[in-house]
Amino acid sequence: MVTVPGQNGATAVPFAPPTIRRFLIVAGALLLAAMPARAQLVGHGGMVKGLAVSADGTRAASAGFDYSVMLWDPKAAAALALMHGHEAAVNAVAFTPDGSRVVSGGDDGKVILWRLGQGAPERVMAGHKGRVAAVAVAPDGRTAASAAWDRTVRLWDLESGAQLAELTEHAGNVNAVAFTPDGARLVSAGEDGTVRLWNRSDGREIKVLGGGLPVNALALTPDGRRAVAGGIDGAVRIWDLDAGTETAGPVVGDPAPVLAVAVSADGSTGAVSGVTGGIALWSIDDGRVLHTLAGHRGPVWALAFEPDGKRLLTAGGDGAIRLWDTAAGLEIRTGAAKLAASDVPRGEQGERGAELFRRCSACHTVTPDGGNRAGPTLYGVFGRRIGTVPGYPYSPALRDGNIVWTAETVGDLFKRGPDVVTPGTKMPVQTIGNDAEREELIRWLEKVTAPR
Repeated sequence: MVTVPGQNGATAVPFAPPTIRRFLIVAGALLLAAMPARAQLVGHGGMVKGLAVSADGTRAASAGFDYSVMLWDPKAAAALALMHGHEAAVNAVAFTPDGSRVVSGGDDGKVILWRLGQGAPERVMAGHKGRVAAVAVAPDGRTAASAAWDRTVRLWDLESGAQLAELTEHAGNVNAVAFTPDGARLVSAGEDGTVRLWNRSDGREIKVLGGGLPVNALALTPDGRRAVAGGIDGAVRIWDLDAGTETAGPVVGDPAPVLAVAVSADGSTGAVSGVTGGIALWSIDDGRVLHTLAGHRGPVWALAFEPDGKRLLTAGGDGAIRLWDTAAGLEIRTGAAKLAASDVPRGEQGERGAELFRRCSACHTVTPDGGNRAGPTLYGVFGRRIGTVPGYPYSPALRDGNIVWTAETVGDLFKRGPDVVTPGTKMPVQTIGNDAEREELIRWLEKVTAPR
């Protein structure tokens, strides 16, 4: 069982029953609330579980515990789109080779295909009877693979949405999946400690490697000959897929369970991260650790190199996506996260309420044309019943709620916390203990969100 340190000494288990996963959402949101404003890409309302970068490096996609998929311009450090379609936390994302579409998988057991520029899912593929932990797209862009906690790997036709195959040999939850570069084979890994090699055309299992402690993460070298696997024992193991032999990976000095691994497109550099927030960059050839990266608070769930290998994107429990210079081993700064002037009516930016709203602005807008983000727009919120903004995918608890937002109910939300006032919410747990500051925020919100 994997334990994750949380604030105030709390612990959580990333691979655990739904009740524990709900705790993780709250713990991750607490970290987000405490996060400094300097994070690079902030928009998810909680943990970020998956990352992918398009083949040309112009786009990145992220999967969040707030049920959303976000699209980013990593060079400009700007959010481009927020996509809702999952009915539970999203765990994984992958681009199609041409970069025009994204595949995602979530706790709702669904695999969703998104076309960039369209807000609604292009195709929803259902069949898994457990959370989808990982997704991959074949090099020809025609087939997607999904690994799930129902102990299966499934193959999907992206044009029709039809299930092509169900691979059932794993003896536990499947946590990772990848196609070989030629697209002919598939590699998966999971709780049973094995790395399995499959024939894509007929779903036949070719080889079983390992069989020890659970494997949480998997990446292939660009030549498709080796699989890099990270497990709960904190070790990184490298498997020769043809010979079936194992070589030791880097000694990163952190015994904590591995949550993510990645390999650069040229095959020279690997990255590994774990539950304590540490990240290591290492040389694939000799296992030498090149840099250790520190900046995240809490577990780092996702890693993705840009195509040229010069930058690494990382994300995790603090809700932030950070960018790193891989040669220097330093975080790339593009300036502190700020409340955009376009999010606030002209003349309102200098007020204390606006300052307090900054940590909310990643998820909510307040202007007539702001629209929904990770959370619904707050424009016109006072006097509105909970769960009624058109087009926003509320959790069932909020859709069925009867709270009407007033100065009193909003004040109660920020005093006691959304997890208490609106149980089942996706909203990060943010509270304001200072009565005067809470009143300043509410007074400001009443003014700027009033319909006009």
